[in-house]
Amino acid sequence: MFSVFVCLSLYSSASSLSCRWVDHKFSHLSRTSMDLLDTLVSGPLLFWMFFKVSDCVYTAAEDKLRFSVQILEEMAALFEEDHSNASWEEQTVDHFLIVVTKQADSLHSCIKSHGHKRKNKKLQMYFKRLSHRVLEQMGHSAESWELIRKEMKAHLMKTDQLVLSLLSN
Repeated sequence: MFSVFVCLSLYSSASSLSCRWVDHKFSHLSRTSMDLLDTLVSGPLLFWMFFKVSDCVYTAAEDKLRFSVQILEEMAALFEEDHSNASWEEQTVDHFLIVVTKQADSLHSCIKSHGHKRKNKKLQMYFKRLSHRVLEQMGHSAESWELIRKEMKAHLMKTDQLVLSLLSN
């Protein structure tokens, strides 16, 4: 009996993620947040400072979820900065923040061990660099926000792929 329990435990930890919210709602909210970013278009992309998800190797499903949650939380914090120079509708930005925050909170609820885990320092530093080197040095201009918008769209797509990869395992 014990060996059956061990086998089932190992199988369930290695198999696909069993969080109903991810199965049913994540894709919809992910598409919604990307669509909202698309409506905030304003100008050409000047340069690309992409943080590669592949720089961080995670094997456990919960680690991947934590990483995805951190991306979404950092993204929400970034969009809460002064974006008054961007030609965006405030209501669209607010809706985007609501959707991204809901994604982060809901993904966080799928993590079984809610113990305090340290955040990924590389990812944290990356978002700080975006804030300081892009937004602050460019005076929170419309051009700097367009860079951020395009960068965050790429991150949303990568996060979507990362989370959906958990379902296909």
